Amino acid sequence: MRREGGSDPLWLFGDQLGPHFHATDGNQDREVLLIRSAAAFARRPFHRQKIHLVEAGIRRLAADLGDRARIVDAPTYADGLRRFGRPVVVHEPGSHAADALVRRLGEQGLVTEVLPTPGFVRSKEDFATWARDRQRFVMEDFYRDQRRRFGVLLEPDGDPASGKWNFDHDNRRPPPGRSTLPVPAPWFPSEDDVDDQVRADLDKAERDGDIHPVGVDGPRRFAVGQAEAEEALDRFLDHRLATFGPHQDAMLSADWAMSHALLSVPLNLGLLDPLDVVRRAEERYLSGAAPLASVEGFVRQILGWREWIWHLYWHLGPDYLKKNELHAHRKLPRWWRELDADSVEAACLRTALAGVRDRGYAHHIERLMVLGNHALQRGYDPAELTGWFATAFVDGFPWVMPANVVGMSQYADGGIVGTKPYAAGGAYLNRMSDHCGGCTYDPKKRVGADACPFTAGYWAFLDRNADRLRGNPRMRQPLNGLGRLADLPDVVARENRRDRF
Repeated sequence: MRREGGSDPLWLFGDQLGPHFHATDGNQDREVLLIRSAAAFARRPFHRQKIHLVEAGIRRLAADLGDRARIVDAPTYADGLRRFGRPVVVHEPGSHAADALVRRLGEQGLVTEVLPTPGFVRSKEDFATWARDRQRFVMEDFYRDQRRRFGVLLEPDGDPASGKWNFDHDNRRPPPGRSTLPVPAPWFPSEDDVDDQVRADLDKAERDGDIHPVGVDGPRRFAVGQAEAEEALDRFLDHRLATFGPHQDAMLSADWAMSHALLSVPLNLGLLDPLDVVRRAEERYLSGAAPLASVEGFVRQILGWREWIWHLYWHLGPDYLKKNELHAHRKLPRWWRELDADSVEAACLRTALAGVRDRGYAHHIERLMVLGNHALQRGYDPAELTGWFATAFVDGFPWVMPANVVGMSQYADGGIVGTKPYAAGGAYLNRMSDHCGGCTYDPKKRVGADACPFTAGYWAFLDRNADRLRGNPRMRQPLNGLGRLADLPDVVARENRRDRF
């Protein structure tokens, strides 16, 4: 593959839609190719709204670029390039499969140059240097290095602003005793003719059996164009960032958005430059418009967590998906795969699954401590679960989910990413949500008809994995608790028979 693409057209994937991909570093005048591959959404049951967002984003960019852009419809990306008829340059793609495809196309002369991705602030080479000789990858270590490297939220002497790197402890408050947070509403888009065209095309594709989506259709809730993404970002920074921190780990049944940024979709579609987002959030702290704890928590998600997950995807490689240290092999049940929230009686699980069904979205604690916690306790296969998260969520892409699910949520890598399994009983959910008050199940009960499936499931999980977890010092105390449960055999037997939640 040639390393110099000259003025060859720029091929953009559907998650590379922002100006930092097509309007910088010599790309300003390149012709832009956008391929709509029929195979992209045909193989797996993606959320209907996820397909809509990607399709609308591609069409919106083509409209914004005018004569500079060309859309090619084809069965596959390779077919699309052959139909286009000229060699192209491309940015580093976002999956192992796409990376392998680009390399094959390079060998065939269809791709002449692979440009570094501008969708992340640190190069793969820099991360490899940071990760060298490390056996475990602790996000906090990486995050602090990121802050120093890019000079974010630092004092003049290089120390962290206000003397603390992390305000996570200040950002774990339980719900405030009301059904919704008293904060301004997030930005939501107004649909237009592009959305109408996409919806009609997807309706036809579904009728024809070309796609087999899950979830309900619309309304669109996330940005798909550059102007919309800027509006969504400004709305959050100016009106919601100040209240982002304190209750970011809390859950409210009637308030799915709370103070969350809701920027993961435009970020993962490549519409927003992550370092620009971080700088603009930092400005709100420096100007006194938002408190440090909220700004730091937001910066940590973008400059820390998001970057960390991206780099771990590449560093750990495709075989990472095969990790299954806890020997979890149960298939996802049909009600989970079909997003049948109405069949679920546990209020927290029903609310989270309904959010996925209705919006393709649940915030990070619902993902980790409700959906992920449930899957961990029930022993669902981590690779299948990773695929579900990647396709059922509107912000899910191949690079997003492996370290999040296999490592952090399911502890299937045995501690490469996380320091312990994120298993919790009903007491945690009762403290951090308003779900338990009207639930069928009692978070204090381990046995009986109204025993909480999370409370009982927690102890059954520990019992099932005691030998595998005994070497983890952070699990010593909970494992010791197993010996104090006189009803443990009954708890385990009941949970092994449980068929409803």
